[in-house]
Order: sequence, then structure tokens, then C-alpha cells
Amino acid sequence: MINTFLPIQIIISIGLLWAISRAFLRFKDGLISPGALLFWFAIWSAAFFTIFYPDFTSYLAQVLGIGRGADVVLYGSVATLFYLVFRLHVLLENVHHDITKIVRHIALQEKKKKK
Repeated sequence: MINTFLPIQIIISIGLLWAISRAFLRFKDGLISPGALLFWFAIWSAAFFTIFYPDFTSYLAQVLGIGRGADVVLYGSVATLFYLVFRLHVLLENVHHDITKIVRHIALQEKKKKK
């Protein structure tokens, strides 16, 4: 039996392949760590899998006691977004702390020069 793909599956697959390629290029340029590359590859691969096997989300919902497969995707997406926002918040706090230390150091250096 030959599988036929829906146009939306093809369109989203192209988008996901593009996203995977961007993550790989950022890794190649040294802009993201191997762990980040693995994380994004896992996210995009999971999305790719669910596009071609949408019944899996319904099965997973049934196993977890959730009503619909779409709800599983939504809950997982929200949890992932909360995690990423948390990581971003921690990163911004660290940058804020570092900037404060640098500004304080520069101010002390300038004060010494004026003496």
C-alpha cells in the first residue's frame, strides 16, 4: 500500500527540516552547545514524528489519562515553553549580574584615575 501525504504534512515537514538545518548551522558556527543542538533536534524530531503518526498522540493521551491527543501536544508544548522561559530568565539574571560587576569595576577604575 502506498502512503499518500497530505499537503500540510509536506509543508510542515519542510519547515521542520529548515529548523533542524538552522540548529545544525548554529552548532557548526559555535553559537549553540552540543546539548542545545540535541535538545532542538529532539523537539523537531518529535514534531516530525507526530506529523506522520498523529494517532500516536491519541494513544499517548489514552495512556496518560488525558482526553485528546491534541491536549497531550498542548500540555507538552506549554511545559517546554515554561522550561525555556525559566532558562532564559536565569540567563538574563546572570547577564544582569555580570553587567553590574563590570560597571562597578569600571567606576572604581575611573575613580582611581581621578585621584
